Amino acid sequence: MDYYLGVVTEYLRADRAVFVNTESLIQIDSGDVPVKDRHWYCDVMAVNFLETTAYLCEITYSTTMHSLLARLQGWEENWAELRAAVFRDSAIPESWQIQPWVFIPAKCHPAFKKKFALLTPTIGASIHMPTPRVTCLEAVVPWKYCTCNRKTVDLVRRSQGINDPTGAVVR
Repeated sequence: MDYYLGVVTEYLRADRAVFVNTESLIQIDSGDVPVKDRHWYCDVMAVNFLETTAYLCEITYSTTMHSLLARLQGWEENWAELRAAVFRDSAIPESWQIQPWVFIPAKCHPAFKKKFALLTPTIGASIHMPTPRVTCLEAVVPWKYCTCNRKTVDLVRRSQGINDPTGAVVR
């Protein structure tokens, strides 16, 4: 159980165009019983209707980020099938984007960049997992944004010269 899950979920829900599903099962093989190493429980699937994107959100405050990086490696190795499973099971149009989004402590961002760069891309894959969007956990606490529409954070960030309204750090 990730104790920051509720904080991130509320942050995502504050955007009225986003709908969330916590502990979302991503099951490559359809059926009643998930097959070992062919399914994951994603912390939060956040479907953004304005961006026509389904975000697969993973949340950690671990400084090693070992489990997070292993999860991302597994997703990379199965990205084409993972996307097909999300489209199939979530009824998301195949024209939409599927995008990983990680929420980590700010102090871990430099290490995440280095460790993510070392992940092994799947050789011969027709498509690869996109580079995850990264947001610092410190940016999603409720006193940093308007909880009814998240617009306050947009105004503050623009005044500080930050263009990304989510607080994401673009790699």
